Order: sequence, then C-alpha cells, then structure tokens
Amino acid sequence: MTSLRTGPAPVVTAQPPPGPGSLTPAQRRLGRDWRLAALFLTPTAVLVGALVLVPIVQSIVTSTTERHGADSVFVGLDNYRALAGDEQFRTGVVNSFVFTTYAEVFKVVLGLAAALLLHRMRRGRALLTGLLLVPWVVPTVVTAFTWRSLLDPIFGSVNTLLTGSGVGPLLASLHLVDAWPAGWLSDPALAMPSVVLVNVWKGIPFFTVCFLAGLKAIPADHYEAATIDGASPWQQFRHVTLPGLRHVITVTVTLSSIWTFNNFDLIWLLTQGGPGDVTAPYVLVAYSKAILQLQYGAGAAVTLVMLPIIAGLVFVLVRQLRQDSGGRGSRWKWLLAAVVTGLLFRASPQIFWRAAVVLALILLIAAAVGRASTSPVLSKVASGLALAGLLIFTLGPVYWIAVTAFKSESQVVMRGNDLWPTPWTLEQFGALFTSQPFGRWYLNTLMVSAASTTVALLCAALGGYALARLRFRGAQGFTVTVLLTYVMPGALLFIPLYQLLIETRLTDSLWSLVLTYPTFTLPFATWLLTGYFASIPVDLEEAALVDGSTRFQAFRRVVLPLARPGLLAVALFTLTNAWNEFLFAFVFLTKDDYKTLPVGMQSMIAGDVVPQGQLAAASLLVSIPVVVMYAFGQRFLTEGLTAGAVKG
Repeated sequence: MTSLRTGPAPVVTAQPPPGPGSLTPAQRRLGRDWRLAALFLTPTAVLVGALVLVPIVQSIVTSTTERHGADSVFVGLDNYRALAGDEQFRTGVVNSFVFTTYAEVFKVVLGLAAALLLHRMRRGRALLTGLLLVPWVVPTVVTAFTWRSLLDPIFGSVNTLLTGSGVGPLLASLHLVDAWPAGWLSDPALAMPSVVLVNVWKGIPFFTVCFLAGLKAIPADHYEAATIDGASPWQQFRHVTLPGLRHVITVTVTLSSIWTFNNFDLIWLLTQGGPGDVTAPYVLVAYSKAILQLQYGAGAAVTLVMLPIIAGLVFVLVRQLRQDSGGRGSRWKWLLAAVVTGLLFRASPQIFWRAAVVLALILLIAAAVGRASTSPVLSKVASGLALAGLLIFTLGPVYWIAVTAFKSESQVVMRGNDLWPTPWTLEQFGALFTSQPFGRWYLNTLMVSAASTTVALLCAALGGYALARLRFRGAQGFTVTVLLTYVMPGALLFIPLYQLLIETRLTDSLWSLVLTYPTFTLPFATWLLTGYFASIPVDLEEAALVDGSTRFQAFRRVVLPLARPGLLAVALFTLTNAWNEFLFAFVFLTKDDYKTLPVGMQSMIAGDVVPQGQLAAASLLVSIPVVVMYAFGQRFLTEGLTAGAVKG
C-alpha cells in the first residue's frame, strides 16, 4: 500500500563530517559515504532498473511498432494517432475518470467520518479499528465474488433485504433505480455506481487508518485553545482538524487516486468491463489490445498516452491540496472543484445526481452527529448509531461469506436460511479440495508471497537506510526515482514484462511472479523505510560509532531493532499486496499447476455457473491468514505509519 510522505526523506548524517582535508578525492567528488551507499543501494538499483526502468523504455519502443504476423514493424506515432479516433479508448478514459472521482470523494468523506468517530472513543478503539480493517486486507478476488453474489438481481441478499424492509421499492419510487428488483451489475445505469460502491467499501479502511494516524499527530492544545476562544465543533473541524490533516489528506488522496485510476482486477472480476463497455477502464482497453489481440504496440500506446495525464492530475491535486486556505489558493481550489464537477455531470448525468443525493444524505447524518456532540448523552447515542451503521456496512459482506462457507449445497441452491446455516457443515470445504487444485494454488501463493516479501524487505532495509543516513552524491535523485517508479501503474509494466518473460521462457512459472512482484512492492517498501529510519534519533547511532562499531554494525545492532515497527508495517503491506495481486498472475500464468489463489478462484467460475459454496469456503481460507496477521500486527502498523510517515 503506502506511506504518507509527500517527498524525499532528508539525508541525515550519523556523525559530523570530517574536515575537507581528511576526505579522499573520490569522497569529495562522490560524497563521504559513497562506497557504503553503493553497496547498500545496488540490490534496489538493479531490481528497479531491470524491472521498471528498462521495461518502461521497452514499452516506449514497442508503442512505435505494429505486429504483422510474427514480425514487428516500425510505424512511428501511428498507434498514438489511432487512439484519437478509437471510441473504445475514449470510453475507457472517461470510465476511469468517473470511477476514480466518485470513489475518492466517498472514501474521503466516509474515511474521515470513521476516523473522527474512532478518535473520540476512549475504550474499544483498537478493536473497532481492527474490525474496520477487514475489507482492506480481504483479497480483491474475495471482495469481487462476495459483492457479485450479494448484488445478484434474483438471488442476491441485497435485493432480498431491501425488498423486505421496503427500501427497495422506495428507491424505485424516487427514481434512484429504474426498476425493482434492481440489476445492480447488469443494468447499464447501475453498473458503474455498483462498482464504485465496492471500491469504496474496500478503500474506507485505508483512509480511516491514515486519517486516524493524522488526528493523533494534531496537538491537543490546539483544540483546547479553540474551545477557550468559543469555537463551535464545526469551527474546530474547519480551522484545526482540516489544516492539521492537510499533509495526510494530500498524500492519501493522491496515492489512492493513482491506484483507483489504474484499477483492473476489481472491475474485471466484477463485470469484465460490461455490460457493454460502461465499466471498462482504460487499463482493460490496454489488456484487450496487447494480450487478447496480440497488438503490443497499440496496448503500450494506450498505457503511455495516459502517463502524462496521470502525472498532470496528480500534480494539480497535490498543488491545490497543499495550498494554504484563503486567497488565491482557495480560489483555485474552488475553480478546480467546479471544473471536475462539470466534467462529471457531462460524463455521467444519471450517476451525478444519484451520487449527489447519497452524498447529501451522508453529510446530513455527519452534521447531526456533530451537532449532538454538544450534549454528552446525545453524543454517545449519535456516535454509537453512526458506528453501528458503519460496522454493518463494513462487516455485513464478510459475515455473508463466513456463513455461506458452512452451508450445504442444497442450502446454497435453495437460498434457505440466508443469514444462518441450518445445519452447519464442512461440505463446501471438502468439495473445494477434491474438485479443485486449491491446495496447489494455496502453496503457490504462499511461496510467491514469502519470496517476494523477503526480497523487498531486505533490499528496502538497505536502500532506505542509505537514503536516510548516508552522505553521497545523487541521494535526492535516487529517492525521486524510487518515488516515480512507485507511482508507475502496473498497466504500464505488464506488457513489456510479458514480452520479456516470453523471450526468457519464464511464463507459466512461479519465477515469473517472484521476479516481477518487486516492481510494486520494493519502491513502496524503500519509501516507507526511508522515512522511518530518518525518524530514529541519530544520537543512538553516533554512540555506537564512538564505541568502535562500524557503520554496518551500527545499522544491524542499533537501527534495525529500533525500526522493527516500520519493518513489520512494510512486511504486512508487501505480503498483502503479493497475496492479493491479480493482474500479473492473470496475464503471466495459464496452467492450473502454477496459478495463485486470485487467478485460481476466478477460473472456478465457468460462464454463468458460479459454485458459490466452494467460492465462499475458498474466500474464507484465503482471507484468514491475512486477517490474523493484521490483527496481531495492527499496533505496529499504526506505529509504522505514524513514525515513518506523519512525522515526516
């Protein structure tokens, strides 16, 4: 996932630099610690260069070619010119923009509301935070299967519950849905809102944890001074909370926007871009051209033409969010908001007014909870009701998966006792292991995740320490390069990496994943650990150096033990990313013997035949290890985010 730093960590020296006369010519030219820095940074440089920078260059070259039979012919900029008249590409870009904007707005609003509710709690905060983390750590394939089943127009529990409560017919009468029962994923008017809903459900925990870490970093005396001055809860929120969270909001929204804009796996698993192309993002267009049609040049052009657009959007977003309130910066923010709003309305007027109604309802509830804070009794009741609603929304799908896994096949088919198995049975687990190579998929995923996490952790620990502590020429440039490779979308890399693996005959092997997963785990791990190492007091390391330790001994004996929370946070993030990864495994693997869990579970669905019981059992077995790891590592995760990011 991510840290919360916006820029390169400062390079800090572990001891006063010696005088100019004591430096060798190479040290004066390259920096005092250049030898050790070269040793520490070589693994990261090799992996990032070979797996990110070289593929990007190869992608640029590929985008100027066109495949004619078995040969690739140079066509210059023809692939880019063709995109101007490509209706599928234009639709994909619009879909990515709509999907990202609506998802980010609701994740910010709901994540901030959840963080404020949890921050005010005195008891049970850790438990509730852990429960809210569950959707985030649940693998994407589990998320997609769960919501596909819940949103089924005939057998889905969502329609059943909304019909029984009378809410469904009310939605139809208010024209929020065109007909009842609603075809959430099959109706062109509802498919995109439904996909946004699922992305918001999965993304709220990340925003909540980040905002909660930011709230803890705001000094309490700021609120005390505002209270003494007679500020209302709304005024405290506007003038104390929001300015205090500006740094966290900037980075969280920026990075989440990049992930969401380049999302492939969730949309593919939910709708495969349908019905028609109403939910197909630009990444799916690139996949279709490069992998399905074998037009690598056209697919590479799709990903490359979007890169400057993504960079421009991120630049504008960061610039606006970092502006001080008031004056010219405030006017630009309102202008940007007006432009985005106008584009959203033009791109999807039906979705726009529906989203406006839902957002207004959420804000009214938030305002009511905030107003109730003036009374201790009303505050507890209102906060309790809001948290209960949030927990039902967050944990309801997870509960459905758990109970479905223990139903018999007849209960699943007949939809009997939807919310409680009668009787409880292990039938689905037995069928899963006898009719599917589930054990092999599980072992493959475990080996790939462990190997890629180990590589990322070792390289990032060495590289992060060098960037945070050592003095050498090019430190800032190397840090910026790492940050840029981190925000590179997987869609930009999977085409050249796929070509590279074909040339080296590594497709359909676990090595293809072990070698390529560091493209998205290593840059993040290095980024976060650089910030964490910089937050460790330098005096402790200086004391070890004075006692005769070498720099490497000080790193191993002093810095690494103190950085344990940061290391565990990195391990959790990288392991979860590898465990959940779908795009690379989906493209690089085709044989059942080498599939990982996300791809294997997706292959269990054959057309309209969905083995819901077996998929529920598989989802439970896939999710339990990650949930347990986060349950035990939650404290270290929060500490790692706070020390390695917010303090930066």
